Amino acid sequence: MYFIRSMEFAIKEEKEFKYIEEGEGEVLLLLHGLMGALSNWSEVVKEFRGRYRVIIPVLPLYDLPILSTGVKGLAKFVHRFVQHKNLQNVVLLGNSLGGHVALIYTINHPEHVKALVLSGSSGLYENSFGGSFPKRESYDFIREKVEFTFYDPTIATKELVDDIFAIVNDRFRVIRILAMAKSAIRHNMSKDLHKIKIPVSLIWGKDDRVTPPEVAVEFNTLLSNSELNWVDYCGHAPMMERPIEFNNYLKKFLDKI
Repeated sequence: MYFIRSMEFAIKEEKEFKYIEEGEGEVLLLLHGLMGALSNWSEVVKEFRGRYRVIIPVLPLYDLPILSTGVKGLAKFVHRFVQHKNLQNVVLLGNSLGGHVALIYTINHPEHVKALVLSGSSGLYENSFGGSFPKRESYDFIREKVEFTFYDPTIATKELVDDIFAIVNDRFRVIRILAMAKSAIRHNMSKDLHKIKIPVSLIWGKDDRVTPPEVAVEFNTLLSNSELNWVDYCGHAPMMERPIEFNNYLKKFLDKI
């Protein structure tokens, strides 16, 4: 669970959708996590926009009706976006909650997805906020839990902690964050993963404490056509914390499929 500010790429707006789109060619559709943002994927965009059409929609984490606020609601949003953009043969990448949404979308709409890349995905187990409810009155608590996301705690800058602190002290947003997190816990994917037959690459931080290494091993066991790649000295968001290693694994997977 983390937040990063918006990045340098232009955000487009069409109907209900806000998104970044860079490059041309085969589509890489990137999904951010809970309290995440488009900039989480910044280094992936820079690396692959010369050969691929890289698209990142803003997931409506705070905009869905409260009864639709959950992983299924986000998967339906992704489907509306894919239809709006008329996308075909998508390589779908998801980190954290975005991976969970990618799994649900792939099972419901396999005709649109060519391959899947998961990193720190929920869907089997997730230790959000270190297993504790965010204590809204405690700035130090929030700082510790943002640091918990990364292997290198210095990535949890004051800017980042300030953003999280503001979010969890916004009653409107925190209600939806908790609804989304509870939805992810309820919607366990273990009995459904066998339905996914397309190639899947798991790119996982070896020191991830939110979705620990044993979660990646279980995903690799339950998915029939998957590979598991470890990123050393890395927490829950390898594409941010170790972008060179993440991009190398992604490139090898894309070349192979």
